Amino acid sequence: MRVKVTIRSVRPALVAVLAVVGLTTVTACSPDVLPTADGGSARTSASTPKATPTPTPTTPPVTWVTTPSPGAEGVAVDTTVSAKTRNGTLTKAALSYVSKKGVEVPVDGWLESGTWTASDLLEPGVQYTFELTAKNDDGETERAKRSFTTADLTLDDQVWTKVYPSGGTVGIGMPVIATFDLPVVDKATFEKHMVVTSTPKQTGSWYWLSDREAHWRPKAYWRPGTQVHVEANLNGVPAGGGRWGEQSVVSDFTIGRSVVAKVNLDTHLMDVYISGQKARTVPISGGRPGWETRSGIKVIMEKFTNFTMKAESIGLKEGDKDYYEDVKVKRALRITHSGEFLHSAPWSVSQQGKDNVSHGCTGMSDADSIWVYDQMRIGDVVETVGSEKPMTMGNGYADWNLSWTTWKQGSAL
Repeated sequence: MRVKVTIRSVRPALVAVLAVVGLTTVTACSPDVLPTADGGSARTSASTPKATPTPTPTTPPVTWVTTPSPGAEGVAVDTTVSAKTRNGTLTKAALSYVSKKGVEVPVDGWLESGTWTASDLLEPGVQYTFELTAKNDDGETERAKRSFTTADLTLDDQVWTKVYPSGGTVGIGMPVIATFDLPVVDKATFEKHMVVTSTPKQTGSWYWLSDREAHWRPKAYWRPGTQVHVEANLNGVPAGGGRWGEQSVVSDFTIGRSVVAKVNLDTHLMDVYISGQKARTVPISGGRPGWETRSGIKVIMEKFTNFTMKAESIGLKEGDKDYYEDVKVKRALRITHSGEFLHSAPWSVSQQGKDNVSHGCTGMSDADSIWVYDQMRIGDVVETVGSEKPMTMGNGYADWNLSWTTWKQGSAL
């Protein structure tokens, strides 16, 4: 059977297919060129994808770095408080606490190289608050508040300090005396925080008489007119043995004129020098055999217009051969803890200048005692010679009996 084929129906279809193929080929090779109706070509705009927006740079917030960390509890009182920042510059810091009496107390400190450091250690059992200000990297101000709480301490955990003299004018032999109500185990750490300065400046050193008492003296007697400033910055300072300093103490005092009494137990005379010049020679009577007045350098510790001498205070009991009833004396200047005084002794005027008849005190007439009492003050020096019985450390202010080399060895540093 013959099949009739119609050629016209195939050709147009082939042309159409070729047209499609040609279009596809052009598009694949040259996407921006299309054929025109007259057989030429025309360039078209390329399809541009939408650009992704560039994110705007953001400045990181200030990071606050504090010691102790925010919210810390039970912070040790010997912690050094500080604050600084990252991603910015600290410009201001204010630290304060509310005392147990409800009073807000500011804490001193200093800002250096971007770090604020507190000047003092901490009070026990209180909450501290930091108020901080900084500039971020864009120069904008940021602020923050942080707080922490310190460990509570009992009185048995804290060492109370007293510094003497606490003011006024004293003599050229007066040492600075620091006493403590509990033993100081870590003497070196305490001593580092006990600072004595003077105008004019004079070299000196601390000497620990015990774990409860330390003295500071210059190499030689104080220069008259010296201004002395003492800072015992011991609040929160570790004392060792699980204890800390309870408080800081400041003292200022002045050194008066030079007054030195030179007692000679052999000649029974006392020469008093004021500003280097002999001002008076006083006939005296010192301690008799068995009750010798001590030789050495002593310092006037106390002054009494009236004082009662008791035999019990020097170890005598009723019935002892040297026992005596209470004796009231006038114008008594204490120079040892053991009971030596300069004082009026009208009962021994006939022996004064001739013999030693006392229980160890240096006695003189009423008239001489009035003059001596008026001229001498606490801290003035009494230098005694003529006895084999020496002064001993701890028996009054015996500091000047040690050489400078020995004295320095008593420091904990």
